[in-house]
Amino acid sequence: MPSLADALAAGPVVLDGGLSTELEERGHDVSSALWSARLLRDDPAAIVAAHAAFAAAGAQVGTTASYQATVEGFAAAGVAGDAAARLIASSVALAREGQGGAGWVAGSVGPYGAMLADGSEYRGDYVDAVGVAGLRAFHRPRMELLAAAGADVLACETVPAAAEAEALLSEADALGVPVWLSLTTVVDAEGVARTRRGERAADVFAMAADVPAVIAVGVNCTAPA
Repeated sequence: MPSLADALAAGPVVLDGGLSTELEERGHDVSSALWSARLLRDDPAAIVAAHAAFAAAGAQVGTTASYQATVEGFAAAGVAGDAAARLIASSVALAREGQGGAGWVAGSVGPYGAMLADGSEYRGDYVDAVGVAGLRAFHRPRMELLAAAGADVLACETVPAAAEAEALLSEADALGVPVWLSLTTVVDAEGVARTRRGERAADVFAMAADVPAVIAVGVNCTAPA
């Protein structure tokens, strides 16, 4: 298969849908602080089945169940560091299995606020306290694990603030694997798209222009209008 970057250069590529939504519709409980990542430990076959359903519907990219999967989050649920690392890495293999060996796998890298499980990814109010260096240190292990497990691209998604985008872009540049950067945005009274922290989305996207690892930018968890 061509690289995802080459495929995007040639034309549209179809992503999958919301993995947790699909799992919930299939009767699985995703209400814990681990969200869909709980099933990496408790029911990996359910994740494979959800990926397979998306692939059957035409999705060319499968996004791993790692959005809310972090070493810290698993630790809070009683899963030790080495076991947590194995679970995070396993999300790539589960996506590949569900796809039947076709398509690309995007390793989901959710924001720091997702680990807090309090909705703060839609506010970004933690970035000042944590800082860019702290955010880089937080994101680095999961990005390394997903890359080492063979993800074709890292999906840095639901990013609510410029500082977190900077941290993710810096880590992506250091790691040298393909990534996409997806912001969660709002539109202000003047019609300007902004991050949840209020920065101009165009300015944040411009930060990605000089990072060779970035193959795409976009938005998610944004009002459709």
